[in-house]
Amino acid sequence: MTSGTGPVIAELEHIRKTYGSGDTTVVALDDLTMSVRRGEYVAVMGTSGSGKSTAMNILGCLDRPTSGSYLLNGTAVEELTDDQLADLRNRELGFVFQQFHLLQELTALENVMLPMVYAGVPAEEREERGIHALERIGLGERLYNKPNQLSGGQQQRVALARAIINQPNLLLADEPTGALDSRTTAEVLDLFDELHRQQGITILLVTHEHDVAARAQRVVHFHDGRLVSSGAGSQV
Repeated sequence: MTSGTGPVIAELEHIRKTYGSGDTTVVALDDLTMSVRRGEYVAVMGTSGSGKSTAMNILGCLDRPTSGSYLLNGTAVEELTDDQLADLRNRELGFVFQQFHLLQELTALENVMLPMVYAGVPAEEREERGIHALERIGLGERLYNKPNQLSGGQQQRVALARAIINQPNLLLADEPTGALDSRTTAEVLDLFDELHRQQGITILLVTHEHDVAARAQRVVHFHDGRLVSSGAGSQV
């Protein structure tokens, strides 16, 4: 099992994120400092409004902090243009969301191949890698099905294959089991475990479910925009 004792690949230092101004200012993150090491599996927990999703958006280069610094694999994110951010996201990050965000008009294979299009991977290689990725997660017979022909669990598997197809340095998962039943949740979490243990993928997962967080090596808790605790999950 990957221990997560490698170099730091994502580092937030004194991050502050506010919305609005004057009397209507809302502080979403308040002097947040945290890091994720290569090979770690980290779960982030907290009540609604605790700042965990804001932190995820900043880690995912989907939002910018009001102040503070963010280093992603050695790159100072706050110094990048929007185009550079988009390139960094595609190169360094993978995303899995609660609602899958698959393109309904595309097949499972086409959805998985899409990030490789943006990365400039040749067409023949895209198809070969996409088929292999879907076969590996048990969807080899569903390559040409569209999302409305797949179950929720199958759609999340497609989304997971799409997220890792470019071999990202960090996989960000925001409530990835929130729309799934308990049996399908277990199957999807088993896939996360396999990706972490066998492929050494670094995972940061946001959840409000304690049994989901327990799968991680480390669990961090947010409250009022701050990281208030960090402890071991079950994977130790």
